[in-house]
Order: sequence, then structure tokens, then C-alpha cells
Amino acid sequence: MKAEILTSEELQKLRSTDFSGKPGFVKAGDMLAREVGQEGTKERSEFDAKARAWYYGEVLRERRKELGLTQKELADMVGRDRTYINRIEKGETDLQLSSFLRISDALGITLRLEVSLA
Repeated sequence: MKAEILTSEELQKLRSTDFSGKPGFVKAGDMLAREVGQEGTKERSEFDAKARAWYYGEVLRERRKELGLTQKELADMVGRDRTYINRIEKGETDLQLSSFLRISDALGITLRLEVSLA
């Protein structure tokens, strides 16, 4: 079953809705702190890193499928093994920026990197 995409109006309404007074509502940050650990802890940092790896893997997998490519075909395009692509798509490997850029380029994904120095 494919997820339904919200219109921009529905998304704006959802973003402006205050759920804090609703029964049973728990803020995501509060739930993460309780289940995984407070921000700044080792446990939370590890969880955040795994969550990002999973998310990026999902983005790449969905795009690969949109293009009708197999993992093997994508791996051949970027000079890697199919198992490496599989681990990336499952969020099981720490993806280097150079590999992410090479795979993204092969999939026709344009990335924008913003560097901010404090």
C-alpha cells in the first residue's frame, strides 16, 4: 500500500495544528528522550546516526526503483559490489560522503551542501 501524499494546504494545516493539548499526545522529542536517551548522550547520538543512515538508504532505494535499476546495475555504475548497495539501502553501513555523492549522481539526484562555520 502506497502512502497518500498530502497537498500543500493539508500539510500547512497539519503544521499549524497544536496537538499539545490533545489526550495521549506525546512530543517526539520527549518520546525519543525516554526511549533512546537525552540529546547529547552517546546512546542518542548512535540512534540519530542509525536513523540518518536508514533515511538516506531509503531515499536512494526509492530512486533506484523509480529508475527501474537493480542493485547490481547500480553497483556496476558506481564501481561497487551489489552487497554494498544492499547494506546502504538497509541503513547497515556508514556511508562516506564520496560514495553518497557517486551513488546520488548515478541516480540523477542533485545534492546541495551547505557549510556554516560558527
